[in-house]
Amino acid sequence: MLKKTLFTGLTALALATSAHAADYKIDTEGQHAFIQFKIQHLGYSWLLGEFRDFEGNFSYDPDNVTASKVNVTVDTTSLDTNHAERDKHLKSDEFLNVQKYPQATFVSTKFTPDDDDNNEGELEGNLTLHGVTKPITIDVEHIGGGDDPWGGYRQGFEGETTLKLADFNIDPDNHLGPASEELKLYISFEGIRQ
Repeated sequence: MLKKTLFTGLTALALATSAHAADYKIDTEGQHAFIQFKIQHLGYSWLLGEFRDFEGNFSYDPDNVTASKVNVTVDTTSLDTNHAERDKHLKSDEFLNVQKYPQATFVSTKFTPDDDDNNEGELEGNLTLHGVTKPITIDVEHIGGGDDPWGGYRQGFEGETTLKLADFNIDPDNHLGPASEELKLYISFEGIRQ
C-alpha cells in the first residue's frame, strides 16, 4: 500500500511538473507576435517601423523562471516603415545592408526575475545584427498564459530594450541625424505550447 501511494504521489508530481515546464513556438502565423522599433528622425520626430517576418521559440516554467530560454531569427529584408523609398534606403549598405546580412538573431543566455515579482525581469542574450554580435538586456514582462479557443495552451510576453547603432557598426548620420544614435525596440508575442 505504501509503495502504491508513493508511486501515485511521484506520478502526480511528475505530471504537475511537466504541465508547467514547456517549450513554445512563437505564433507569427496567427499575427500574435510583433517586433517593432522607433528611432529619432533629425531630432524632430519619431520614425516607427517593424520587422514583419521572423520566427522563434522559447521555454518557460512559471515555477522556475530563471531556466527560461528564448531563440529568435529575424528576416531583416522584411523591414517596413510604411514608406517604400525609405525602406529601400534603410535596407541598403548605408544602414542594415540586408543583401549581405539578411538575418538577425537573438539567443538568450540568462533570465533574472525582479526580486518581488516573477512576472517581470531582465532577459540577457546575444544579438547578432549587421554582422556584429553583442550582448543586450531586454526588460521583460509576462502578460499571461492559459488555454486558447482552439485546444492549445499559450503564454504571452512583451519586452523593451534600447540599442546603440554604433555597437553594430551602423552609422546613424546617414540622413537620420546625430539624435538617432539609439534605437528603441519593442517586442510582443504569444507562444503556443508544443
